[in-house]
Amino acid sequence: MSIKDFMTEELVTVAPNTKIFDAVDLMKKYDIHRLPVVDHDQLVGLITEGTIQEALPSKATSLSVHEVNYLLNKTVVADVMIPTVKTIAPDAELEDGIYLMRQNKINVLPVLDDGKLVGIITNNDIFDAFLKLTGYHEGGTRIQLKILEDKKGVLARVAKILADHDFSILTVIVDHKKQATVLEIQLASKETEQIKQLLIENGYEILRAVTTQP
Repeated sequence: MSIKDFMTEELVTVAPNTKIFDAVDLMKKYDIHRLPVVDHDQLVGLITEGTIQEALPSKATSLSVHEVNYLLNKTVVADVMIPTVKTIAPDAELEDGIYLMRQNKINVLPVLDDGKLVGIITNNDIFDAFLKLTGYHEGGTRIQLKILEDKKGVLARVAKILADHDFSILTVIVDHKKQATVLEIQLASKETEQIKQLLIENGYEILRAVTTQP
């Protein structure tokens, strides 16, 4: 799966000369936590709730309310934005985005296609992607098999056993652990006990079998 499959394409952006107060109003209006800063169709920075908070005068300031408001009214996005932003291409793998976020301890990546801003992907988009890829919203049966001898054809054999009994596979996750490989399968059917017994009869060790709700 690629970044473009899960990124947000409907973007809310601001210009560098946008007043801080206006940027805050946009975040509140659209219930978002950061805004790409665009100048002549080029990404030039990123402003977040955190950068805005850092720009606000400390409660310990000796400035009057009038002076504080005066300063903030003069402050624009360019004064407080993050000018160097990590970005990613729309055709990059989803895992590349996750790795980039983790390595740089960030929660958002603007998506650039030939230098043009075409989307944005956040940690929440990544969470949504995980739920989709694991079939969380589908409902049915989730079953974990312990595979001691991980060899070619194991997955194909399991799939054939299930298909021969008219059980449809929605998603498959393979987790290679030190002691064994764990095969987690999400099936459309809620006949959890029947599926479990079928696989046990065919020599598979079941670690977990649960019925999931959509």
